[in-house]
Amino acid sequence: MKYELYYWPEIQGRGEYVRLALEEAGAAYVDVARGARGSSAMMKMMDAQGTPPFAPPFLKAGKLVIGQTANILLYLGSRHGLAPKTEAGKLWVHQLQLTIADFVLEIHDTHHPLGPSMYYEDQKPAAKKRTAEFWDERVPKYLGYFEQLLDGHGGAYVTGRKLTYVDLSLFQIVAGLRYAFPKRMKAFEEDIPGLVGLHDRIAARPNIKAYLASERRIAFNEQGIFRRYKELDN
Repeated sequence: MKYELYYWPEIQGRGEYVRLALEEAGAAYVDVARGARGSSAMMKMMDAQGTPPFAPPFLKAGKLVIGQTANILLYLGSRHGLAPKTEAGKLWVHQLQLTIADFVLEIHDTHHPLGPSMYYEDQKPAAKKRTAEFWDERVPKYLGYFEQLLDGHGGAYVTGRKLTYVDLSLFQIVAGLRYAFPKRMKAFEEDIPGLVGLHDRIAARPNIKAYLASERRIAFNEQGIFRRYKELDN
């Protein structure tokens, strides 16, 4: 089966967590909106009758249309060896992915604390205040939690010796924070050696390494979740 991934064609965004899982699994897929008339096809599916997705990303798998990043990864994980086999294990990594989703929202809010419909330039003072609180309180809380999990399970990955889609998502978190906040992240990385090592192990995996070097990997930019604004990185 060839999957169809629907997401905005110019950004990594929340769709990137799905792309990383598909790439690691070696699954056949097409990034629909990046093709000719793909964006219009995506919007048409969102306007369909029945059970349409609210927003991208969503994945078409045969007759199934699955929305929400964590929900898509729950589906892919059990089918491509990227999640534990037990029900308890599947729920655990799903829970972790939902925690990552919470963190991703907080990352986005560093540059858009007053709302996504406003330009960044119209909320700079609030963004600087939010970013300071983000790095003082929220980053240590979230990344400290995952660092503790890595250390506690004593393996190369969050759940132990076997990679799951959560590890791929944490790779993206580290890479994204390095892009958006290079100074702040460099100073903080000494507190999270486990996550830094995890990032490097993921980047070296053959399928991910090939993906990162390909045109399929959209570059970080100032339209996505991770945005580099010098005034926020000091």
